[in-house]
This record gives sequence, C-alpha cells and structure tokens, in this order.
Amino acid sequence: MNSGVVPISNFQLALSVILVVIAGGISAALRLGLLKSLAWGTVRTFIQLTFIGYVLKYVFSANNLWLIFVIIVVMCFIAARASVRRTPNVPRYPVTLAFWSLLASTVLVGFIVVRVIINPVPWYSARIVIPIFGMILGNSMNGIALSLDRLYGESYARAGEIEALLAFGATPWEAIRGCVHDAMRAGMTPTINSLMVVGLVSLPGMMTGQILGGADPHEAVRYQIVVMLMISAAVAIGCLLLVGFSYKRLFTPDGALKEEIFKSRQ
Repeated sequence: MNSGVVPISNFQLALSVILVVIAGGISAALRLGLLKSLAWGTVRTFIQLTFIGYVLKYVFSANNLWLIFVIIVVMCFIAARASVRRTPNVPRYPVTLAFWSLLASTVLVGFIVVRVIINPVPWYSARIVIPIFGMILGNSMNGIALSLDRLYGESYARAGEIEALLAFGATPWEAIRGCVHDAMRAGMTPTINSLMVVGLVSLPGMMTGQILGGADPHEAVRYQIVVMLMISAAVAIGCLLLVGFSYKRLFTPDGALKEEIFKSRQ
C-alpha cells in the first residue's frame, strides 16, 4: 500500500474553485440569492484554513498543555456564538449558557477519549487533542442549535397547552416536558442517523483523512468507531445541559410562562 499524503500544489488548490463556481451557477440560475454568501464563504474558507494551518504547526511544535486548553476554550466560545446565531426561534439567547454546555460536554467526553481510550504519550499531545476536541465541538454545536431552536419553537406552538397545564396545577417541568423531549430528539437525531449509515453510505472525515494519509483501513476504522461514539455522547450531554438550562428561562419565578415566548419567530 502506498503510504504518505498525496500533495496538492497551489495550482491544484486553485482548480478547486471550479467546484464552488458550479454551486454558484446553480444558485444564479435558480435565483436563490446565495451567490454572495458562497463567494464570501469561499474566501473565508481559504483565509481561515490557511491561517489555522500555520497556528496548528506552531501549537503542535510547542505542545503546551495550557496553550491547548486556551485554544479549546476559544473554540468553545466561537462554537457557542455560532450555535446561538443558528436558532431563529430564540430571541436574544445568552451565549454564556451555550458556552458552558459545550465546554462541559466537550471536556468530559474529550478527556475520556484522549486519556482513557487513545492514551497517547504525552496524553495531552496537541496533534491528538485538538482534532478530537474539534470534531466533538463541530457536531455538538449543530446538535445544541437544533435542540435549542426546537425547544423554543415547540414552546411557542404549544403555549396554550402549557398554560392550561400550569392552570391545572402542573409544575413548569411537567408542563413543558413534552417540548423538552422533542428538543432532545431533534438535537440527537442527525447523530443517530449518522450512526445508522456510517460505512454504508458515507466514509466520515476522520477515516477518510487517515486513509488518504496512507493509514491501514482497519486502523482507520477503529478510530472512526471511537469518533462516532464520542460524538454521540457529546451531543447527548450538550443537548441535555443546554435544554436543562433553557427550559427554566421560559418561566417567571412564580412558574408562569414568560411573555417573550410569544415573540419567538417561526
């Protein structure tokens, strides 16, 4: 088996723009209004990934525990902001709650994977920790965004039912439990769907990257199994924490449904 990464020259990299031109052509032909976003997204992709390439080269070389921790915290904050912005049903949701939910789930699951399962030497090896935590965050971010948006959307749609239950003496948790369950399902469903078809429909990024780098497919599969299971755990914990923090914010201190829920956008 040929080992090693097949290099991509600057000219070959430039040719990849053809792909986004195709996407832009489809957008223009159907008048989707996405041409500007595609162009800006492509520019940002080139700039951000080129920049992070230099940053990671330095971080991998330094391999300092505290520097790695600071990077993870910054990644969690950026992911929290992005996840809150993806929730059209949620008016002025505080980024802090999303940040702590992501940080707790990422650190817990990431530590188990890195320290207990993979256990590199040293255990905080930047080359292992940052990609692992990045994969956890990327998927958890999408999960909590879906669950948060569904929680507010369902609460808006079922506000009359919730108020009726409260009027009959139900606690806030009893009144909104159905919305919480729907929110958790919404956040976890994409991950469960991925578990069902991985290897049959898709070859995920971790596995594909290792194979392209020349790794043995059997070893790549082992890593991908760990990655899929860690993502499932992180998404479940992140959604649970965020929904748990969030449902209480929908009620006043005396247990009534807040007026702001009626201002949620559909």
